[in-house]
Amino acid sequence: MARAFLFVLDSFGIGGAPDAEHYNDLGANTLGHIAEFCAAGAADRAGLRKGPLRLPNMSALGLVHVAQLASGDWPAGMAVPERVFGLHGAASEVSRGKDTPSGHWEIAGTPVMFDWGYFPADGDAFSPELVEAICQAADLPGILGNCHASGTDIIAAHGEEHIRTGRPIFYTSTDSVFQIAAHETHFGLERLIALCQIVRRLIDPLNIGRVIARPFVGETVDTFERTGNRRDFSVLPPEPTLLDRLVEAGRTVHAVGKIGDIFAHQGVSRILKGNGNMALMDATLAAIEEAADGDLVFTNFVDFDMLYGHRRDVAGYAAALEAFDRRLVDVHRRMKPGDLMLLTADHGCDPTWRGTDHTRERVPILTYGPGMHAGAIGIRNTFADIGETVAAHLGIAPGAHGRSFL
Repeated sequence: MARAFLFVLDSFGIGGAPDAEHYNDLGANTLGHIAEFCAAGAADRAGLRKGPLRLPNMSALGLVHVAQLASGDWPAGMAVPERVFGLHGAASEVSRGKDTPSGHWEIAGTPVMFDWGYFPADGDAFSPELVEAICQAADLPGILGNCHASGTDIIAAHGEEHIRTGRPIFYTSTDSVFQIAAHETHFGLERLIALCQIVRRLIDPLNIGRVIARPFVGETVDTFERTGNRRDFSVLPPEPTLLDRLVEAGRTVHAVGKIGDIFAHQGVSRILKGNGNMALMDATLAAIEEAADGDLVFTNFVDFDMLYGHRRDVAGYAAALEAFDRRLVDVHRRMKPGDLMLLTADHGCDPTWRGTDHTRERVPILTYGPGMHAGAIGIRNTFADIGETVAAHLGIAPGAHGRSFL
């Protein structure tokens, strides 16, 4: 029996989604446009890094090849290795929407074939009736925000008034999400978590995917900073996922980062947290050290999406990718014969694209294990093939969706 390490580089799309036009994302390509930006020298001016995008470890696993397969273009300026290790390909999403739960659940073998609920893009995001019900249930003096917004922007706009009045900041995006920002000490982290649980209960009839607690610290607009104590309150997946099947088979699922929240803590044996990609990698390495045969270590690396994709920070995204690529050596050193590492993404968030939201894109599949044969697996028709591949590798029965490529 072996172990599996499933890493989701949150938002690291590679373009080419066959239904991108339906989502107004035709031409979006997270990797392609970051590489183009770097190759043009634009990233030099940001002072974070210089020259073409350098991802030698992921490229050795087939990244540039699957990018070309997915979108038809080689990533600008990126070296094409002479030899590729492991199995590599791309996957298209069949779930409706381009949000975090849909992408992760489909990766875990459970596509989302229903429509999520969304809040209006114009005017107030949340109805007076809903706001009143929340304020009464949570004993609030009122709210701030009530609109579509970037999380950092809305904290800058309302953070000082929030501290002064005690009114939490409510906002949403084009995803199926209700977000609440509040100060960790002035409002209280436990109080924020309790508020999110109240909102989760009140909006369940609206079929909203997530309620997210967005705590922050600082005393003025110049010092406000979001903390690592974010919590996501998700609805349950529509049917058992890979995680449920593994736990039922007696295996341990080590959920690193926001994986536990995304799956509403269902099918999760152990939760490890970390504030930022490097801390998440440290937690992942610790989980790998402790994982037994048959276990799954499942990590979401959130910075790509939260810090760089949504904020349209191209140079920051590039630097974060290069930092992550360097840490793959640490994973390799801890792998044993029979282990499998699989890198993928849940959607795109092209930092050059219009707006600040996710983009509909194909995702990479980069699979490696000591002694594994190399080869191309083409474009898979669903992310569920990823979960079924992990299931096959760990020796549990296949699920209802997807097909292993092992």
